[in-house]
Amino acid sequence: MAPKAQQQQTVTKTHDYEFFGPPGAFAISFGLPVLLYTFAFACNDISGCPAPSFLHPKSLDWDVLKREVGWPGIKGLASWEATGWTVAYYLLSALLYRFLPATEIEGTELAGGGRLKYRLNAFPSTMFMLAICAAGTFKQGADFPVWTFIADNYVQILTANILVALFLATFVYVRSFSVKPGNQDLRRLAAGGVTGNMLYDWFIGRELNPRVTLPLIGEVDIKEFMEIRPGLTGWILLNCAFVAKQYRTYGYLTDSIIFITLVQGFYVLDAQFMEPNVLTTMDITTDGFGMMLSFGDIVWVPFLYTQQTRYLAVHPQQLGPVGLAGVGALLIAAFAIFRLSNNQKNVFRTDPNHPSVAHLKYIETKAGTRLLISGWWGIARHINYLGDWLQAWPYSLPTGLAGYTILSAGEKAAEGAAKMLDGRIVVPGEARGWGTIFTYFYVVYFAVLLIHRDRRDDEKCSRKYGEDWEKYKKIVRWRIVPALLQKPRNECTEYEIAQLEAWEMSNGPLSLLQTAVRSHAQVLISIRSNRKLLARVKAFDRHCNMILENVKEMWTETPVHNGKKGRPVNKDRFISKMFLRGDSVIIVLLS
Repeated sequence: MAPKAQQQQTVTKTHDYEFFGPPGAFAISFGLPVLLYTFAFACNDISGCPAPSFLHPKSLDWDVLKREVGWPGIKGLASWEATGWTVAYYLLSALLYRFLPATEIEGTELAGGGRLKYRLNAFPSTMFMLAICAAGTFKQGADFPVWTFIADNYVQILTANILVALFLATFVYVRSFSVKPGNQDLRRLAAGGVTGNMLYDWFIGRELNPRVTLPLIGEVDIKEFMEIRPGLTGWILLNCAFVAKQYRTYGYLTDSIIFITLVQGFYVLDAQFMEPNVLTTMDITTDGFGMMLSFGDIVWVPFLYTQQTRYLAVHPQQLGPVGLAGVGALLIAAFAIFRLSNNQKNVFRTDPNHPSVAHLKYIETKAGTRLLISGWWGIARHINYLGDWLQAWPYSLPTGLAGYTILSAGEKAAEGAAKMLDGRIVVPGEARGWGTIFTYFYVVYFAVLLIHRDRRDDEKCSRKYGEDWEKYKKIVRWRIVPALLQKPRNECTEYEIAQLEAWEMSNGPLSLLQTAVRSHAQVLISIRSNRKLLARVKAFDRHCNMILENVKEMWTETPVHNGKKGRPVNKDRFISKMFLRGDSVIIVLLS
């Protein structure tokens, strides 16, 4: 038998269509670009968001509507200049990929054996681009040509990226037919991309990890490159362009647009800094690269996810300290759930004996994989999705009850109107509330996306693990939202109580004591009577009763002579072993 690394993945034709099969593939591939164009024109800086004619569909006049949305005609949707600069942007991304320092690691094992190597430097590549833009902004302010070009050619840049997505999807589809059994380049076909239906396979992706070798650049993994680089970096650049547009329009910046730009920028940079994590995602390990990922990565993400800053560039909103604190607190909580859960999973996969995850419970599957059933992953099967979705709300909430109408210069403005530097007036008017269709669409869409991802993952794992997956689902019952945390304790079963206590022990305040026991680290304990203990924890329970060893007890005494208080004296004593009652503990810190 040939070595495992040389065995060819066996891919059989299947008609287990996703996304409603070929009709769904057609609707997504050609309907979503139309939706983005609709968003671009219907919510605009000429007449309003939405354009006034949309508020009165019965009396809609197409000529009036065209003027309100700034319709450039079919030919005006694209331009050679915008397309050329878009291609130059992709070329710059490729050059930075090749010449900036990078980390090279192996991905997960492919079906049929073997691992592909990846060159990872998305984070420094983005920082390089942002540094250039920062220098240009410092020199020329909001009139820096990158920002003005993006704002003035938004629709044409959108078109250029759609064309790139179509080209990539078609290129990798045609090239996938050159995949030969037993090839030495570890080229594989995706299990879901060989249905035999041309449209569906083009959409879902036939080849799992298409790669191409370019002059000067070298080998590029197309899917990983598009997943983490041009689209995500473009998300930041578009936001910055709209920040600059708000300043050019009004002469000031609002806290709402700054907040969204900063937190979304942090989200992108965090994803790129943690680039190795993407190699274990379904996009890389399971899905082929077709129009679904091509369009999603470089069109849908940057152009849909920036609708909030695009809106605020025209209709400024101030949050104030209380508003900022509210959306900030929600963001921190959501990001903590997302990042801590993902980190726990990745550490467990790479080093299950690491002190931070060694205590976690799991079930061993017949496939040789370990499935976590405690810690974050004992709460819900995709607890990270919950954190990811909750992060979407602070992106949209700063837009408020969105919607505006733009009045001509000199018209009487209502209270609370915003006045542009050119004299035009922006008021909520009768558009108030209707703008949420554009600014909150991301929240709704993201919920649908994550629920769909959860269903796809469930089907994939059911095929892979069989009975073990059914056993796992009986233990970890919740998909995304951990309903267990919403149930009163007296309504929980004994197992659910044990599961909840295990989670509290691993992630709540007692996790500090658990860390101290595992790592044999010193802790500083403040107790009643103004005394402190420096010790090592041997054991503890959920009531904070502790068995300590090598204890140094410290306190301060103030001597009294002839009725007068003297200078305080610090004292201490050593105790080899001690039992400490939990009701005397004030606070515990790792020393």
